[in-house]
Amino acid sequence: MTNPQSVETLSVELGERSYDIIIGSGLLDRAADYIGPVLHRPRTIIVTDENVARHQLPRLEKSLRDGSIDFETIVLPAGEATKSFLQLEKLCEQLLESRLERRDMVIAFGGGVIGDLTGFAASILRRGMDFIQIPTTLLSQVDSSVGGKTGINTAHGKNLVGSFHQPRLVLADVTTLDTLPERQVLAGYAEVVKYGLIGDRDFFSWLEQNGRDLIAGDREKQVQAIKTSCAAKARIVAEDEKETGKRALLNLGHTFGHAIEAECGYNDTIFHGEAVAIGMAMAFDLSVKMGRCPEEDAARVSTHLVSVGLPARLSGTNHPVCTVTMTADRLMEHMAQDKKVADGKLTFVLASEIGKGFLTQEVDPKLVREILELSLC
Repeated sequence: MTNPQSVETLSVELGERSYDIIIGSGLLDRAADYIGPVLHRPRTIIVTDENVARHQLPRLEKSLRDGSIDFETIVLPAGEATKSFLQLEKLCEQLLESRLERRDMVIAFGGGVIGDLTGFAASILRRGMDFIQIPTTLLSQVDSSVGGKTGINTAHGKNLVGSFHQPRLVLADVTTLDTLPERQVLAGYAEVVKYGLIGDRDFFSWLEQNGRDLIAGDREKQVQAIKTSCAAKARIVAEDEKETGKRALLNLGHTFGHAIEAECGYNDTIFHGEAVAIGMAMAFDLSVKMGRCPEEDAARVSTHLVSVGLPARLSGTNHPVCTVTMTADRLMEHMAQDKKVADGKLTFVLASEIGKGFLTQEVDPKLVREILELSLC
């Protein structure tokens, strides 16, 4: 294994199911060094999408060949629409046709869509197979590849069908970010900001100073941000794996964001991270309206999001989502299907200040509607 000094390793502590998150530059070119030791036998299936296959797949395939690991590759359509029952069925059939055994592993090689879909397929095939996450987007490297949430979307909402199924290894190579359009990097950056907002005010301040460099491709700052984000998520997952309490803080902005995505039909009108950015701004505005957060903190959040190129409102910018006709009523209907609804009441992730998130069900729906209408006007 080469250049160990350039690699950062974290652990998600879950007893016998603990696993490492390995972060660094050029990891794809020596992926077999990391993957080989966790395979039961030198055989695997790579699941990826058309975009990743075009830009990154040859590097992973060469490493596996050089490491004498036998593999096949399944290439799926790119985009959020792939997280569907139709594609899940197709993927399961292809994996079964490959004659992988229960102790074999599947490699999810792509962004959040591929990771969520492949992880879910692995969780149900042969009553549970292991899988490896090789995330290729900033969003998946800091969030969706860690923690074991897998699933697909339905017409009723995002990720409403799925399971908790932890990977055996997460391999995050920051060089994969080089081929991403800036819009995708920005969408991932929203999830980075989230970690500062829910529990690390100093990290948010660091992002205010360094976020633009990170987005522009500063390798050292990318690794630092991914490491900080993953360490925060690993701590929360170790404490609350199946989101019965504290882990729900990781959903800051997601209740609003998922409703926006649903209204847009889960297409490229808005990316997940863009919807989350708008949702986080809404969550801080709602916290202010409830008298729980200083107004200057909410303004600081929106200012930073806009300064790096992310949307903080549903209207008033040239972002594609602003061309979609939305209403507060429609968004409220989508929010009613949120997974965090309990006893008919929606759990919101709000903040008492930057760096201090909290959960509450005591939110007046009239205030939620006011926040939605404010963002829409």
